[in-house]
Amino acid sequence: MGTNSTCIMNRLHIVIFMAAALAAIACTSRDGAYDNGNGLIMVAGTYTDSLSRDIRRGIYTFRFDQHSGKSMPLDTFAMDNPSFLTLSEDGNTVYAVSEMPEENAAIYALKLDRSNGRLQLLNAQRTGSANPCHVSVKRKMALVSNYTGGTLSLFPLNDDGSPAPVTANYKGGTGGPDTIRQPVPHIHCSQPSPDGKYVFASDFSADRLLRLPITPDGKGLMPADTAFAVEPDSGPRHFVFSPDGKHLYLLGELSGKVTVFRYGNGILSHQQTVLADSAKGRGSADIHLSPDGRFLYTSNRIKEEGIAIFSVDENGKLTRIGYRHTAAHPRNFCITPNGKYLLVACRYGNVIQIFKRDEKCGLPEECIGEIKLERPVCIRFVHQTTSSRV
Repeated sequence: MGTNSTCIMNRLHIVIFMAAALAAIACTSRDGAYDNGNGLIMVAGTYTDSLSRDIRRGIYTFRFDQHSGKSMPLDTFAMDNPSFLTLSEDGNTVYAVSEMPEENAAIYALKLDRSNGRLQLLNAQRTGSANPCHVSVKRKMALVSNYTGGTLSLFPLNDDGSPAPVTANYKGGTGGPDTIRQPVPHIHCSQPSPDGKYVFASDFSADRLLRLPITPDGKGLMPADTAFAVEPDSGPRHFVFSPDGKHLYLLGELSGKVTVFRYGNGILSHQQTVLADSAKGRGSADIHLSPDGRFLYTSNRIKEEGIAIFSVDENGKLTRIGYRHTAAHPRNFCITPNGKYLLVACRYGNVIQIFKRDEKCGLPEECIGEIKLERPVCIRFVHQTTSSRV
């Protein structure tokens, strides 16, 4: 590990494994004991900044049975505010942002043993920009969106998957009408396009999506060469591409609306805008498609907190078909790979709720279980294997 990474670890006090903490995690299910046969590794990130030192862990791993909905705790890793996580394409590395002020804001890379859920630190690098809130990985680079810093940070990845020091920070813009939420730049999310040619980033305060071309060697980005506008006062937050790569679905945090774009050859063409948060809480958070692409879901906070459900037609357009209320502040959520369960990280409810999902009509049914966890904010799944190497 380099001097820079060592310095980060010492200053942030996070090179700690907290196996003893597992006894404090209460996992309950109405169906009884965990069935070992169909396990996924589940990784969960939490906010730690308001918690006492004796209970703050950061990242938790579980074994989750996607056929029964039962879970069991495996490991913990202590770090500050791992508010967003993503996985390497092979599932062997967890990347986590530490959502902190600029002097401590960082990206962490953790080796994941998929046979037992254990986490081991590879390294960490400072973002150079405050409050990172999202991370995505494409080939040999990691992209970190910094909310308060208003930038997109680029980190080349080493051969072992660890991030090298930041090489570029791309600045967002302003121009949105909300004088409280949009007066300074905020970058909230970035994702590579399905064709691998571009990275798109949600420019929250400018009500637009930025397009940044990926360099020919696949290791870097060129500055944004164009932008695609959404309705003023949208506050674009998270977005997803359809499985066939032909559509992009963007959730506005402030407007509570989903904007549907057609995608092709780097161009986004507006197709539809639909309301997800009819209570107008100005706190919409996350967006995901079902594994088969037939249904779309968004989480909405502040008022009438819950999950909005849409059907997706053959042209990619949405029709709202239902709403499922959740515990307080449903920030992030995730659907199991087999589509059977929808898990919701409820930050102020201090729980991950497990909803059985009707795969035919797309609607979440009653909550069949809960994982008690202090301030959960992000969930990721990876298939369990007998070895951490593939």
